[in-house]
Amino acid sequence: MSFVITVYVPSGIVMASDSRQSITIQRRDNSGREYPPIQTVSSDYVYKTYLLSGLNIGISTFGESLLGKVPMDFHLKEFEEENLTPKDDIESVANKLLNFFKRKFPDADTSFHIAGYGKKGKISIPFVYHCNVKRSELKRLNYSQELNKVLFGASWGGEGDIIAEILQPAWTRDNSGKFNQVQKPPIIWDAMPLQDAIDFAVYAVKTTIDTIRFQARLKTVGGPIDVLLITPEGARWIKRKELRV
Repeated sequence: MSFVITVYVPSGIVMASDSRQSITIQRRDNSGREYPPIQTVSSDYVYKTYLLSGLNIGISTFGESLLGKVPMDFHLKEFEEENLTPKDDIESVANKLLNFFKRKFPDADTSFHIAGYGKKGKISIPFVYHCNVKRSELKRLNYSQELNKVLFGASWGGEGDIIAEILQPAWTRDNSGKFNQVQKPPIIWDAMPLQDAIDFAVYAVKTTIDTIRFQARLKTVGGPIDVLLITPEGARWIKRKELRV
């Protein structure tokens, strides 16, 4: 599994992710008898957030990742080279991405966040999409049809239970046995500066990693944290693990 988060505030979009890859090994003896599968960590250096540099569009992935037993960055590079042109925008990239993976791996329970900016006249408009291959799902996360306006906030995928417990309302039971909802203090996303958005994205990934470390559960989130910043002016890495000796 994974943990990825996309934070979208008025000044820009921040995408962050962990680097751990977990795999499930199915064991068999010489007679072919199967033993219970074992889930193990295969790497802490997997890239889960990608930059389509020519288009200033970011893609984060979570869920099923070793499609065809090949890491996701190989597939995304192939997608970029085979399908994209300088004329593509955030909307066409999102649709092409879903069609590419639906054609090659139609049953893959793989999800993506796709984020970038489009133009409406002279105005830069932020777009954040969620895509799931298996469900053929593509939806925009940062727009309300009812209100006809762009929304600001944060969306996450993968092992999201920890950050959800921190941010989302909780329930308590009183002496009579009745459950009451307890609201958490809100985060004012509309007023959040870009540096705070970066800090929050890192906080969400690090808190997930640190909490899972101490819980009696599979250690499915870990490794270095990659952070991508996208603004109307362009995109750049705030933090990205590098190859080394």
